[in-house]
Amino acid sequence: MEAAAPHNPAEQRPPAHSVELTVTSPEQMRELGRRLAKLLRAGDLVLLSGELGAGKTTLTRGLGEGMGVRGAVTSPTFVIARVHPSLVDGPPLVHVDAYRLSGGLDEMEDLDLDVSLPESVIVVEWGEGKVEELTEDRLHVVIHRAVGDTTDEVRHVTVTGLGERWAGTDLSVLAA
Repeated sequence: MEAAAPHNPAEQRPPAHSVELTVTSPEQMRELGRRLAKLLRAGDLVLLSGELGAGKTTLTRGLGEGMGVRGAVTSPTFVIARVHPSLVDGPPLVHVDAYRLSGGLDEMEDLDLDVSLPESVIVVEWGEGKVEELTEDRLHVVIHRAVGDTTDEVRHVTVTGLGERWAGTDLSVLAA
C-alpha cells in the first residue's frame, strides 16, 4: 500500500489527522484492517463508507484478525449487528451494518451502541448520518472504488480521525 496524492490537486489537503492510501487487492484491504486494529482501543467508533463492494467488510475482517476476536467476520446485513468477543483479553468488536436502517440514531438506539461503546470497538458500515451523535471522537474510513462493470481492484481509502481522541494519533503508520 502506498500513500496516494489527493484525487484533485486543486482540492484542499486533508487535515493532519487524515491519511490517503491506495489499496490494490482484497488482501491489502485486510492488511490495512490488521494495521488499523493496532491503533484501536475500547471506546472507539469507526464509520465505514463506500459503494457496495468497496471493501468495507473485507477491511473489518482484517480488523477482527488484528484484534484477535472470535468468529468469522462477515457482513451483518441481515442481522444488523454482530458481536465478536476478544480471544486475547482485548475489547470485543461490534460490527454493525446500517445499510437497511433508514433512520438516524433513534433507529440505532435499539442496538444499544451507546451502552456498548465504552468497552467495545464499534465498526459501523453505512453509518454516516446515523451514528455520529454517539461520540465526537471517531474514525471515518471512506473507500472509493471504480463503479460500473469493472474488475478493477484499486481502492482509494481516506482515513480521518475526528475529535480529541484522534488529534495526536499518527495515522501515517497505516501506509507502512
